[in-house]
Amino acid sequence: MNSDQIYRIPASKGQRLNNGFTLMELMLAIVILGLVVTTVLASFNTVFSTTDALQSNSQIYEMAKNCLKRMSRDLESVYIAQPPIYRPPEFDDLPDDYRIVGLSEDTSGTGFAKIRFASRAHLPLENTIRGGVAEIVYYLQAKEDGSLVLKRSDNIYPYPEFEENGSHPILCERVKSVTFKYYDAEGSEYEAWDSESDEYEYETPAAIEIRLEIADMSGSQFFGTLVKLPVHRSKIK
Repeated sequence: MNSDQIYRIPASKGQRLNNGFTLMELMLAIVILGLVVTTVLASFNTVFSTTDALQSNSQIYEMAKNCLKRMSRDLESVYIAQPPIYRPPEFDDLPDDYRIVGLSEDTSGTGFAKIRFASRAHLPLENTIRGGVAEIVYYLQAKEDGSLVLKRSDNIYPYPEFEENGSHPILCERVKSVTFKYYDAEGSEYEAWDSESDEYEYETPAAIEIRLEIADMSGSQFFGTLVKLPVHRSKIK
């Protein structure tokens, strides 16, 4: 045998030639890559969803805070006629201009509440300097898409007959319910109030609680505040 002859040594059974990936290996790699991509995308979606929810909750909180602050200011400036200027109405008397009337209804689980009172917290329109004691009315109104908004009516004396108006400013959107709780001087709670009624002995409430429910991405958020009125008319028997 010459030293320059070349021999081919056969590969052993456990030894494989490096001829590339098999079809099975490629399929397995694609499956693993798909799982990794799916997991990453799911993580991104979770992060984005959480960010959107936090931003929405922040906007709702700010809107509810501003709404309750405006309502509190109005109630803290409430105007009530006291005796001897005020006297219980006779049969044919006109209603007291400074009466407090709160109505509460419930339709299919939605609280529809309206409250009317007089307040020194009048907000004049642009180019208007006239001030005085205003008639304030809070009420719910449905939009074209079916959602509810809380509106504020503000009129200076002489007070017109109340009518819902598209020009009334919106205090809060996406409202699911709004309710008012009325408390007398002894702390008893009432769902409604009428200071011109013999049932309430012509008393005005000592405090009013506001409860607000606003729709969010997951359901509802609830907000509330209790306003102690600065003036109070005792029962007249």
